Amino acid sequence: MRFTSLIVELVRARPRLIFWLVVLAQAALWLFLPWLLYGSPPGDVATVLAFGREYQVGTHLGPPAAFWLADAALRLSGNHIFGVYLLSQLCFIVTFWALFKLSRAIVGAQQAILVILLTATITAFSFPGVEFGPLILARPLWALVLLHTWQIVGQGRRNAWFLLPVEIGLLLLTTSAAIPLLMLLAGFVLATGKGRRALASADPLYAAIVILVLVLPYVIWLWRADAVVLPSLPPVAEFRDRLLGWGGLLAGMLFALSGIALLLIVNSRYLERTPEDAPIIYRPPVDPFARLFVYIFALVPPFALSFIAALFGKDQIVGGDGIALLLAGLAVIIAAGDLIPLRRQQFLRSVWLLIMAAPVAVVLGLTFLQPWIGSGEVRTSLPAREIGLFFGENFERRTGRPLAAVAGDPQLATLIGFAAASRPHVMLDATPQQTPWITPALFNENGGVVVWRAADTAGTPPADIAQRFPGLVPEVPRAFEYTVRGRQSLLRIGWAIVRPQPATQGAR
Repeated sequence: MRFTSLIVELVRARPRLIFWLVVLAQAALWLFLPWLLYGSPPGDVATVLAFGREYQVGTHLGPPAAFWLADAALRLSGNHIFGVYLLSQLCFIVTFWALFKLSRAIVGAQQAILVILLTATITAFSFPGVEFGPLILARPLWALVLLHTWQIVGQGRRNAWFLLPVEIGLLLLTTSAAIPLLMLLAGFVLATGKGRRALASADPLYAAIVILVLVLPYVIWLWRADAVVLPSLPPVAEFRDRLLGWGGLLAGMLFALSGIALLLIVNSRYLERTPEDAPIIYRPPVDPFARLFVYIFALVPPFALSFIAALFGKDQIVGGDGIALLLAGLAVIIAAGDLIPLRRQQFLRSVWLLIMAAPVAVVLGLTFLQPWIGSGEVRTSLPAREIGLFFGENFERRTGRPLAAVAGDPQLATLIGFAAASRPHVMLDATPQQTPWITPALFNENGGVVVWRAADTAGTPPADIAQRFPGLVPEVPRAFEYTVRGRQSLLRIGWAIVRPQPATQGAR
């Protein structure tokens, strides 16, 4: 007698319900986990907020959209980092919603749920997903671009032309990976008969105008800043090392796909000891053009984006794993055939839950075990709020003005930049050209705080900081406890106040 679990029956009868349960549960997990555990934001989130606070049209970090959105989320949440974590999970939800709609249009709703379940196991969509920045924002935009491109080219829906150019423009304003991705998209459309027929109207002209309007300010900034410079190719002698780097990036993507591989092995018929009458997830036959569309955008981006990254000596895939592997789950489902049996249902479900729980275990281990067993600092254990409150209040108490700017150690400065109540400007004094909104002269005029990691009880500033700020009078270092201290000593921050000039007004 065939046994069919409740989950399988729900996949068959209520695929949309299963989609929302899976996606919202994972989004809630990665919304509240960092909010409850982290004393400071992970990755480069503090830097993103420091640059987003200035609303520059462009910086050396790239296009501005992600930085602006991060600052807007922080302000809307009352200057609480929870708003940025929420924005990250909204990006995750929109990404999977667009992927579900695209998959449903190609393989049907039931197998579209299998696509979502497989894609959710890719590590790019879980563990790093709380580190909002260009890589996170680019995922929903690329997913929406693929969805509406398919609706135009594969389904002939002209109304998708109203949204597609907006999404393309925003993608260009988010990541440099947009250019190779859109070149691939344009090549696919021009190389296929259906794609060329979709261009035989006035809609592409409307799309070009919308894209131009959106990206024109950034293009003008690139031109004025003389930033339109192609990176130089490496010397021939370095090509071997770059190819090895490419192999490392490909290996990293294979590891990110290990959850899908494990589920395929568990569901394989070759592991059956006794024949099993497994329930079947059915779909109508897939159109050959849809199969081509999925395979092209599932296979070409991982190889192309990783090769570009390796060629120019980058240690991360251009655009990130989330973009490169977005259609991996859909490609696997299409290759699996029209009838997909779900063997060993209870064991299969347990393995999927174990894969989903693995990133959570990593985060808990880094948070609670690393301080006890390792000597390195856990960046998310820095008490950002306490640090920002201390320096903001001390500056205002001594000068009668809100803290306007902070400089010194980049990590500490960016933490204070978002955690202090006044949201001070951040100046990277070692590379002041990267923070053009505040110059060293303006910093000395309006005043601010200079911070560094204290190496002694006297709080002597490092030689490079003392050279850039002559006459700096250090204060007694301030010690802070990590959120999980472990075996580490206290975090000691040396600091000094640069008092504002009496005849000047405060920083903007």
